[in-house]
Amino acid sequence: MFKPDGALITTSPMTESFSLNTGATSPLIFAVNLKGSTQYGIGFGVNQLLQDGYTSGKISGLSISADGIVQGNYSNGKSRNLGQIVLATFTNPNGLQSMGGNQWVETADSGQPIPGTPGSGSLGTVQSGAVEESNVDLTAELVSMITQQRAYQASAQTIKTIDQVLQTLVNLR
Repeated sequence: MFKPDGALITTSPMTESFSLNTGATSPLIFAVNLKGSTQYGIGFGVNQLLQDGYTSGKISGLSISADGIVQGNYSNGKSRNLGQIVLATFTNPNGLQSMGGNQWVETADSGQPIPGTPGSGSLGTVQSGAVEESNVDLTAELVSMITQQRAYQASAQTIKTIDQVLQTLVNLR
């Protein structure tokens, strides 16, 4: 393959083929390009020590940006984008059916989901590490509370009236 002066004899690229019986595709065929390679008859020695990569690392944390990019932070100081959160909107959000526990399912009234990335179109952004605010309709809840309060007051007034009637009956004896 090489001349005595270390130059390459074999034309490059050369094709190699191996028969495999491990369940993989057989024959395994690949091309080897040794152009620019040399071989000298000297003992092995390190000519240059240069690191061009990172050590292995374990995921040490996650962060999520406002546009939904999930970024993994590794113990070797490297960070990588792992994915992106996708949000969806509906033509008629009021048509969604509640499944309880703040879970909703699409219906024919709501229409199909329209997916998008956070911050695009009419979709909101993502707030990492924040507690979600309540999505309760405050007006409806306030009206309900006032109605309940009036019903309580009416019941309390009824009990007071019944108590007065009973007291009057006791005094008549």
